[in-house]
Amino acid sequence: MDGPFNEVADEAEQYIKVGATVYFKFTCEHCGSRQTFTERNTLYETGKCEECGHITSLVNCGCGFMLLKEL
Repeated sequence: MDGPFNEVADEAEQYIKVGATVYFKFTCEHCGSRQTFTERNTLYETGKCEECGHITSLVNCGCGFMLLKEL
């Protein structure tokens, strides 16, 4: 489930500030494949699907993130 771009960015920023690592994710608007960016703590406005090559606007379609935190 993808959330609104600005809300996801704001939430992830709070985790990054305390030392957590996040990887942003999005769903391809063309084929529905779930994609994850390889660059940690970096949010892009668009993402290219590795399955079909479509460029999805995360600003318009939303995104999410995976949180990694050491215990």
